[in-house]
Amino acid sequence: MNIKTFNDLIEEVHKPGICQQCGGCVSFCNSIENEVIGFKEPNLPPEYINKEKCLKCGICYLICPQTHVLDLDLNKNFNFSDFSSMPLGFVEGFYSCQATDKEFLKYGTDGGVVNSIINYLIEKRMIDGAIVAKTRAPFSREAIIAKSKEDLIKASGVKLNVSPQLHTVQKFHTYTRSLPKLRHYKFKKLALVGTPCQIYTIRCMQNLGIIPSENIEICLGLFCYENFFFDELKVEKFEKEFKLKLKNIERLNIKEDLIINLKNKGTSQNVIHIPFNKLSKYMRSACGVCNDFTNIYADISFGGLGSPNKFTTVITRTKKGKEIINKVIKAGVIKTLNLDAYTQKEMKEKIVQFSQSKILRMEKNMRNKLRT
Repeated sequence: MNIKTFNDLIEEVHKPGICQQCGGCVSFCNSIENEVIGFKEPNLPPEYINKEKCLKCGICYLICPQTHVLDLDLNKNFNFSDFSSMPLGFVEGFYSCQATDKEFLKYGTDGGVVNSIINYLIEKRMIDGAIVAKTRAPFSREAIIAKSKEDLIKASGVKLNVSPQLHTVQKFHTYTRSLPKLRHYKFKKLALVGTPCQIYTIRCMQNLGIIPSENIEICLGLFCYENFFFDELKVEKFEKEFKLKLKNIERLNIKEDLIINLKNKGTSQNVIHIPFNKLSKYMRSACGVCNDFTNIYADISFGGLGSPNKFTTVITRTKKGKEIINKVIKAGVIKTLNLDAYTQKEMKEKIVQFSQSKILRMEKNMRNKLRT
């Protein structure tokens, strides 16, 4: 059997334009000390830097979220066999939750639940820290390691103060490359908040026993329909099309559509809803070939879809995820709505609809790429 290497990733993933730029191949290369591969350009796929030092071990190919080599193993580990027929993956429990801490609720997205859970895990010393995304400006985020409540509040990103570089940055996007943070790993136990492609890569690493994957204590997955990518031309086009200025954006959120809160509060135009079908031209190319909306390989998945305002939809998937949710509810860290059978059915149907829509989009885009 021929082992596929980074050369094959270039041919099968980079050239067709479906690289997620998650950073898994760069961060967990078996010859990482030799800097075999890396990101030469911040918004482009990784490249060979020292090709002659490549061990040709195939790790980069196996853990890539676009090769799907380990799908059967992961699906078995997560209690389902066929993702295409089960778009929600394995669902242990279904909740609609809200943080009880006023600061997490005020500054967090939706119900402030993710940061509340992380803070609880840190305080109880169940983890030493968490890799989270910090908002720098509208449509611009970076990965940080949060080790305290203060770190989590700063990273929450509800208040989108425009950073000084916003007007000079040529390219920026909402996707946060979190995995390279693990290269600077100094913790025994770490939580990671990530998109489906990032969590998939972590699970592949754990399946193969790649260091330091055994120290990732909990995977907290975000619902993800798409991330956005902007250069200067797209910024101009976006502002003209939706009659706004990025500098006036105070808050972004995603439920059934993209929700933009502007700073001119007190007027009827301070909230703008933009349907996803009007955002395709601003979407990262790789997001169009991803089929996972609800983050099926996470311990717990989180999103705004299906829950009322200021509440977070929560799906537990593993025994560890269930235990954590039970602990934070019992400790009064989060509260839950009492969902009757009809409400749960409505929530699930809405989430399934989005999941199936993402699968159909992926299939269509892959057919188009194969034709070209």
